[in-house]
Amino acid sequence: MSLRDEDWDYPAPYVHHWDIAADEIDHYNHVNNVAYVKMLETVAWAHSNNLGLSIDEYRALDRGMAIRRHEIDYLGAALLGDTLACATWVVTCDGRLSLTRHFQFRRLSDGKTLLRAQTDFVCIALSSGKPKRMPQRYASVYGAAKVQE
Repeated sequence: MSLRDEDWDYPAPYVHHWDIAADEIDHYNHVNNVAYVKMLETVAWAHSNNLGLSIDEYRALDRGMAIRRHEIDYLGAALLGDTLACATWVVTCDGRLSLTRHFQFRRLSDGKTLLRAQTDFVCIALSSGKPKRMPQRYASVYGAAKVQE
């Protein structure tokens, strides 16, 4: 099945494909929730890298976007052999301290949405772990990537 941009929750998603592997399956023969959380991180980093922000730049600027809160709605089960299209969008970026991403994971075989999530981030100094103002580079890159509803 082909997923069109208009079939997503928001326009112009960044999409990463996930082929479900045996080590991601739990005792119920579904993808384990820990694997979903790991994929949220993978997709967020892949999107940041695609925007031109790498871990090397984070380290050079002594700033990182740390997770403050995850909210995950599991809407269906992914199974061994499924391929999911994992989309993310930056939905808010205040240019100072915080950023919010939304996620939508859909099974390619039938287009069904299996997960929706929101992650709230806070900018921190990597050297201290304390909240610190977002560098202008982050504010401009993430601000420009913010979804226009």
